[in-house]
Amino acid sequence: MAKYDASSIKILEGLEAVRKRPGMYIGSTDKRGLHHLVWEIVDNAIDEVINGYGDTIKIILNPDESITISDNGRGVPIGMHESGKSTPEVIYTVLHAGGKFESDGYKVSGGLHGVGASVVNALSKRMDVTIYTDGKISNIRFFDGGVVESPLKTIGETKKTGTIVTFLPDYEMFKNASFSYTTIVERMQESAFLLPNLTVQIEDVADKKSCEFHYENGLVSFVEYINEGKKVLHKVISFSGIKNNIEVNIALQYSESYNENILSFVNNVKTGDGGSHEVGFKSGITKAFNDYAKVNNLIKGRDGNLEGSDVREGLSAVISLKIPERMLQFEGQTKGKLGTPEAKSVTESILYENLKFFLEENKEVALSILDKALKSKVAREAARKAREAARKGTGKNSKERVLSEKLTKATGRDSAKNELFLVEGDSAGGSAKSARLPKTQAILPLRGKVLNCEKASTNDIANNAELKQIEYAIGAGLGADFDVKDSNYGKVIIMTDADVDGSHIQILLITFFYRFMRPLIEAGMLYIASPPLYSIEIGNKGKEYIADDEELRERKKTIKGNFKVQRFKGLGEMDADELFKTTMDPANRRLLRVNLNDAALAEKRIHLLMGDQVEPRKEWINENVDFTLEDDFRK
Repeated sequence: MAKYDASSIKILEGLEAVRKRPGMYIGSTDKRGLHHLVWEIVDNAIDEVINGYGDTIKIILNPDESITISDNGRGVPIGMHESGKSTPEVIYTVLHAGGKFESDGYKVSGGLHGVGASVVNALSKRMDVTIYTDGKISNIRFFDGGVVESPLKTIGETKKTGTIVTFLPDYEMFKNASFSYTTIVERMQESAFLLPNLTVQIEDVADKKSCEFHYENGLVSFVEYINEGKKVLHKVISFSGIKNNIEVNIALQYSESYNENILSFVNNVKTGDGGSHEVGFKSGITKAFNDYAKVNNLIKGRDGNLEGSDVREGLSAVISLKIPERMLQFEGQTKGKLGTPEAKSVTESILYENLKFFLEENKEVALSILDKALKSKVAREAARKAREAARKGTGKNSKERVLSEKLTKATGRDSAKNELFLVEGDSAGGSAKSARLPKTQAILPLRGKVLNCEKASTNDIANNAELKQIEYAIGAGLGADFDVKDSNYGKVIIMTDADVDGSHIQILLITFFYRFMRPLIEAGMLYIASPPLYSIEIGNKGKEYIADDEELRERKKTIKGNFKVQRFKGLGEMDADELFKTTMDPANRRLLRVNLNDAALAEKRIHLLMGDQVEPRKEWINENVDFTLEDDFRK
């Protein structure tokens, strides 16, 4: 066992005023930031598992809104530190103190920056740490953001090893946020997929909910989970290998869908922005299929080559790398993109060699995948020719030029400041055109419900009038050709009626953007407008606008005297002044940004809710949607 004691812990700098600028350390003080505290402690436990110490992590959501995270790793070192303080006190109160800065502590770690434990303590009302190591049970307690309440002391003897951390966040900093059992379950299930030897247990004491995850088949189970409910072409293919001290694990499977879904991880950290390992994966898989197709005379000459988008149509894949600390490079503090140069060639080589052998040994699977890729190539080329013809005005009857006349453009030339409103219906579109700020706001009215893109190919999109309008208006391409840097707008805003049909249109449009302009979502440029559901007149005081049923309920409690409530049936009921004041004015409006936090879950949800299979969708809706109506608001 590698030495892991007080001498392994190195202090890089003292704890700064984390409480004054929490966003600098955890990104935000909303729900996401609150859960970041959990991930910081969890990641320490996971690093133990990755390095071969311990195999179980348990998370308990306590009734007092604190959370307990325990593991059976080696246990935090309990000796005296060179600073004169106990080692646990250093770890939980000093920024940049941790075993991850010492080469003997961890060979592989996701916690690159090592700020976690002390930052969590700094943002907590209290923290309690119990440590099982060296035959002893030790405890240390803190309060008010890292003040030592009870110094490290021995409270018993044990044969176990591990660490138990309980902390109560300072909810004055995290207003309107609380721990989500579902969020924690989804994240920890992902960790269980990535580490086949890990068992994860989660319990919500107050709600009496619990679950356990353990996946012997690791990435194979992960891909099966992603593709659950899809019509797949073959069993999951998996490869692994080690080169230049980099361990690569890959699992992949093709389905009959038109979309690709690639998830990548490094040392158990999700690399949502990709990086060198994804580049290597994509080049390796494209080369393997092109080489196989040429050897078997399925394509001829350079013009017949399959592009990466052809090869990846319908592909779901998970890439997991383990890279030694000394080689690990991330781009940016968020660790969202891998920068390690060697990862590209290693991933490409391991994938290419293994996939080439698999294709040669499994001709039936190879031909079914290639048949799909070749059809994708034909559709892609046809769609590209159609778009080029449209842009040159040479399409049939120049229909596209007529369609583009529906767009009311913004006059300003700064695309980052310009906004495109996708408005439900010509009536609301007319009001929006009159209400808009001409310099920065463009209006594109949409007629009816757009195509369900979960069931459509790029060629289907290219032939759909409504979606073509959106593509031309944004001006950044479609599918594999989409480049977010070319967008004509810094914000694309979906503005529909606040009713069931409006919600359905929102979902259809979000599905379109997720499938064919996903970088727009990843860049945080897609929004949903929030028109008010009600207006309320109180005596002669004029109108107030109410967002939803809950807000109306609270407002009615404070009203004295007579009042009149009007429920808006649609955007078309508002005049231009009302529409601007409530929904379009940057100073007053409320916009919901569409985020993509969990790509695996998003893939499953989109396919479940928008795909072909009715029964699984019906079951999910019955379990998760509350159909209770607020009858008193509809009288």
